[in-house]
Amino acid sequence: MGFAAQVKDVKVSPDGNTAAVFLTGESGVGKTRLLREVGERLGDAGALVLTGSCLDIGDASPMHPLRQALRRLDADLAPPAAASVRALLAVFAEDAAGPDGAGALLERVSRGLSVIAGGRPVVLVLDDLQWVDRTTRQLLLYLLAGLGDLQLSVLAAVRSESLQGAHPLRRVLTELRRLRSVRVLDLAPLDRAGTEQLAAAVGCRPLAPEAAERLWQRSGGNPFVVEELSRDLRDGRDGPSDTLREVFLARVDALPQPAHRAVHAVAAGVEPVEHWLLARVVGLPEQDLLDAVRAAVSHRLLVGSHDGYRLRHRLVAEVLEGELLPAERALLHRSYAEALTSAPAELHQARLAHHWRLAGEPERALPSAVAAAEEAERLYGYAEAHRHWSVAVQLAEGLPGADRAALLGHAAEAAHHCGEHARALALLEELAAAGTDHPACELHIRRARYLTAAGRSALAEAEYQHALDSADCTPRQRATAAAHLAELLLQLGRYADAGQRAREALALAEQVDGATTEVVRASTALGFSEAYLEDPDAGLAVLRRALATAERAGSPEDVALAYLHLAELLTGPLNILEEGVVVARRGAERVAELGLGRTYETRLLAIATNGLFRVGQWAEAEKVVAAALRHRPSGADAVELLLARCRLSVGYGDVAAADRDLDAVATMLAGGGARHVIPLLTLRAGLAMWQGRHDVARHAVQRGLTETRSDDLVILAVLVWHGLRAEAEAHASRTVAVDGNAVRLLREIADRVAGRSERAARPVRDVVDGYLALCAAEVSRLDGADPDLWARAAAEWDHRHHPYPAAYSRLRQAEALLARRRRAATAGKLLRQAYQMAQGLGAVPLTDEIRTLAGRARVTLEERPPAGAATPAGEGGDELAALTAREREVLASVAEGLTNKEIGQRLFISERTIGVHVSHIFDKLQVRTRVQASAIFLRSRP
Repeated sequence: MGFAAQVKDVKVSPDGNTAAVFLTGESGVGKTRLLREVGERLGDAGALVLTGSCLDIGDASPMHPLRQALRRLDADLAPPAAASVRALLAVFAEDAAGPDGAGALLERVSRGLSVIAGGRPVVLVLDDLQWVDRTTRQLLLYLLAGLGDLQLSVLAAVRSESLQGAHPLRRVLTELRRLRSVRVLDLAPLDRAGTEQLAAAVGCRPLAPEAAERLWQRSGGNPFVVEELSRDLRDGRDGPSDTLREVFLARVDALPQPAHRAVHAVAAGVEPVEHWLLARVVGLPEQDLLDAVRAAVSHRLLVGSHDGYRLRHRLVAEVLEGELLPAERALLHRSYAEALTSAPAELHQARLAHHWRLAGEPERALPSAVAAAEEAERLYGYAEAHRHWSVAVQLAEGLPGADRAALLGHAAEAAHHCGEHARALALLEELAAAGTDHPACELHIRRARYLTAAGRSALAEAEYQHALDSADCTPRQRATAAAHLAELLLQLGRYADAGQRAREALALAEQVDGATTEVVRASTALGFSEAYLEDPDAGLAVLRRALATAERAGSPEDVALAYLHLAELLTGPLNILEEGVVVARRGAERVAELGLGRTYETRLLAIATNGLFRVGQWAEAEKVVAAALRHRPSGADAVELLLARCRLSVGYGDVAAADRDLDAVATMLAGGGARHVIPLLTLRAGLAMWQGRHDVARHAVQRGLTETRSDDLVILAVLVWHGLRAEAEAHASRTVAVDGNAVRLLREIADRVAGRSERAARPVRDVVDGYLALCAAEVSRLDGADPDLWARAAAEWDHRHHPYPAAYSRLRQAEALLARRRRAATAGKLLRQAYQMAQGLGAVPLTDEIRTLAGRARVTLEERPPAGAATPAGEGGDELAALTAREREVLASVAEGLTNKEIGQRLFISERTIGVHVSHIFDKLQVRTRVQASAIFLRSRP
């Protein structure tokens, strides 16, 4: 695994001409396995393959690998056929003394091998050639130079770390390289993808991203090390196995003493270790240090580059750490710390903190850890800042004079900014329990902020109210609490309450100096509220001014928040989709520069995904989701993204992926508000309907209707549509009785939504009207579907450029026409339009339902070419015109021979979704197999 290209690249002469391939590489890189694989293939092709290994005993056993290979061949052959083999083995037992003895022996061996081969190609496979004896070296030179009667091929493996100094094989390889028929291939370690693939095969499941990263760093891509570590992970063992430990210790022990010291020093350092720093730590003269490093590099233990030295495998550091006494380790780290302190260049605060801490001097490590954290925050490196503040908290434990409470506060804030919301809450609770005189109001505000980010909005709202009611709350803190509360209410969909709180916050902010953050946060809430409830233009103007103010002030979170609500307003209620997607993606790039990639960038990309979904660019939406998921978001950030991905999965019909995401969101949304809960339950209902589980869909909608504290008429209208659709589907399927009470309640709620939408801004009213049109049409399905109502719904969604509900409406309009047995031609036209739209999206369940109805009505959905018709010349490229961009990517991977699982790993989507895409590709290309689809792809390439 991982060396398929090398197997193809290792070619020895199939026609019997002299040729040789020498594989070089470090121990464990897979040379022996590659020799075995290639040898088996050559044997299957008809060659005589002789396999032997050299021994690490010098010249004590002349021609040992050849004699070993012949004995193995003798054991495998029947007695009559083995006579020539035994005759050659007898040659080695004869006395070959005399001046021409060596040459005569080589010639007799050559003739003996020719007899054994009997006209077949001969391949001599030799492992561990670095230990080859002198006689075997002479035989190789003799045969490969064409001096004997035998023409053979040689395939041999050499440990590169063993070819040091005046090793005799170095001269032999140098001489052989001059021959045109000889190749020397250096077998490199596995790349990152190959490492993960091998680990997944050994462990029987893919690794988590963190585990994969650690495995890659520890193994360096060495296949043997990867396998050993993967088995340890699979079996729950911690630390390197005894086998690995012995392998690396043997390699280190083989070094000269100065190189031994250098490797130990690099293992204790923070990589890369610069040359000047290593020189000060080991204390060797310059030339001695260069010789030591060169030896360590030759033994494949160190890697040198322009910025310093690194261990080839980080696992070596773990192994060597156990070989040093605690006092020795502390002394090494002290040497590093003192060398870095005396350096005239930058202060290297992070490394200083690391080395002073491991040297056992926390009082000297603490100032460096704090300085490193502050430096990281200045550069918006919040994840790094959180790590340094956490180290500082540990160092301050029991240290006289250390302000541990202040350090806890810094660590909690950094954890919040880098998306570690649970960790932020835990640190804050530790701060509150520390018994310090920290103001209660400030603790309430910070706890509320962290709870909001963690998706626990009900508790967050209560904490903000506690802050506003707190007696020790300063005017500045009241403005802060009111502004944050306004933003939280906006997230919960309570736009009127958010606007009221925002106005209060702005009034409070006017009473204090430097309240820019409070002004920006309150303005974004106010702008969104005004745009939704009153005047879209005025609200957008407020939001854009807030963004400009945030950019001038330079606060990362303020900038992110302004982008977030501006993009959300455009792609959602105002239905200005193209601009909204552009703003969301531009904002994502901006906040990534400000160090908020795991939090606000993720949420902005989720907004972009939703916008792309609505305009029908589902393949592009998938790419955006994949990019956002690399941040591994948590809390409310993860909820936004998982809901966005679930919309795609429901549309594609990927039931397993949608279920996983919905279950994850439900777990995270304990205490969440209507703004997330209603979309969650709406998606649950939509998925259940495609599965034919109409009672489950009904239950999900009824649960959603209990979330009454929301001004978001759009999500409520979508929920009501799904409820009425569930009842209509139940009526059509006759599997579940229609719930008349549920229908009456849903119609009443639809009427209330219509009445409330009259007071909303015009763009919001337009979007709500589109869903209300769907509601009215679904009701008509219960007592004889009205095609005119479905025609109105299709027109509404065509006008808003939402292809999915437009295609669905055409399906239902055609169904109503066919049920009334009139205008069959119009019904056929509508089905073809809906089919084309659904196929373009990749909406498999919708496509299947259209195809089912068309089959019953005997409607041809597309003009098919005659069976066996050839593609016109010059039109090959048009064969892929019906595929979306994502389907073309999947087809390209299919043509490479990848499985669905491998394609999913490459494109960061589930194996089930890949199966949906492949099925859709087959349908569009009118093929039945992957081979046929691949042929069309290859034919269509320029």
